[in-house]
Amino acid sequence: MADSLRKTPSFPAAFTIAVVAFASLFSAVSSYHRPPPRRNLFVPRRQDLDSDSPEQVHISLVGVDKMRITWITEDSAPAMVEYGTFPGVYNKHVTGTTSSYKYALYESGNIHDVTIGPLHPDTTYYYRCSSNSARNFTFKTPPSQLPIKFVVIGDLGQTEWTQKTLEHVAKSDYDVLLLPGDLSYADFVQSLWDSFGRLVEPLASQRPWMVTQGNHEVERVPVIHSQPFTAYNARWHMPFEESSSNSNLYYSFDTAGVHVIMLGSYTDFDKSSAQYEWLVADLKKIERATTPWILVLIHAPWYNSNTAHQGDRESVDMKAAMEDLLYQARVDVVFAGHVHAYERFTRVYNGEANNCAPIHITIGDGGNREGLASKYIDPKPMISLFRQASFGHGRLDVVNATHALWTWHRNDDNVAVIGDSLWFTSLSSDPACRI
Repeated sequence: MADSLRKTPSFPAAFTIAVVAFASLFSAVSSYHRPPPRRNLFVPRRQDLDSDSPEQVHISLVGVDKMRITWITEDSAPAMVEYGTFPGVYNKHVTGTTSSYKYALYESGNIHDVTIGPLHPDTTYYYRCSSNSARNFTFKTPPSQLPIKFVVIGDLGQTEWTQKTLEHVAKSDYDVLLLPGDLSYADFVQSLWDSFGRLVEPLASQRPWMVTQGNHEVERVPVIHSQPFTAYNARWHMPFEESSSNSNLYYSFDTAGVHVIMLGSYTDFDKSSAQYEWLVADLKKIERATTPWILVLIHAPWYNSNTAHQGDRESVDMKAAMEDLLYQARVDVVFAGHVHAYERFTRVYNGEANNCAPIHITIGDGGNREGLASKYIDPKPMISLFRQASFGHGRLDVVNATHALWTWHRNDDNVAVIGDSLWFTSLSSDPACRI
């Protein structure tokens, strides 16, 4: 098992190439021209780490006052987190679970999963994993009340573009990161999941990363590996149980007056599906008096004026099944990825501008190896207010119960230049939109 996380991928090179080539036959085919691709980076395991040292550490919210800490070790180690509010003073400890998975010839390391809490809001905690480890980490919990600051990144990948995005995010003061699918772009090569975990660890170990799946997480190959989402589900355990979901592919959570719904574009979503029934129930539970804002994240965008991914089933059919639910619930913003560019729409419902409908934002420009989707449909639809094929990330500052500021930051510049911005109000505060 120790070899599974080393610099040399565990698949033989020829076998890896064959798997990717075979799997590509079953991937969605895009009809648009992409810029020349860049290779994935491969971040090796640090040579100074022992085989039982934690790596790929990332955290995620569990309920309003708990945090899940996930990490991987090569060899067996305690699934234990020690933590406290002072550096080097770990006066609390919690044990959790350990798992692993196999994918063709690959076997993962030991994936440890521990939930700690209750925790104080807006507080810095110091922690270490696997007991007596020399590696020490810190994280800050989100506030319990507004304001709260989100970073939103889609289609992140692990290239030089990704590195630039992460550098810009690291300079930003934020509370929670939201990622609407396509994380590692491992694309069947499981050692790239390990590389991605190492790449994002400096940020993902300090602030909660809340993610949903994209098409690159499916990783299903007939005969070779028929079960989808194996690596994603094993490595990125989200708080689906706490929101009464029966699947890690869709869930919701509350944080500081914001209700965030993560939907699965690549699992069943029709009106007879478990996801649809769960969404109906979840929306009914929302109390706008305590959570005045509702955000929804999907992977495949429902509105899109880029030539990329026009007519995708995951966009067209999911919109047909679920758009009415989001409109009737007065969802404020829908974030999507998949299209490797940025686009912001007006408030829109059923293809037309509507003051009581969500703003739709495509933010699939995190930095993946496939490059940008640089061609748009002309003329620009009236409902599309801003669009640009550049890598970057977004930031949503929810200031209070009525006002929020959205900004999109381009990576084309040496600093994260703001390319688009918008102040807007919550639908719960608009008397004309109350149901």
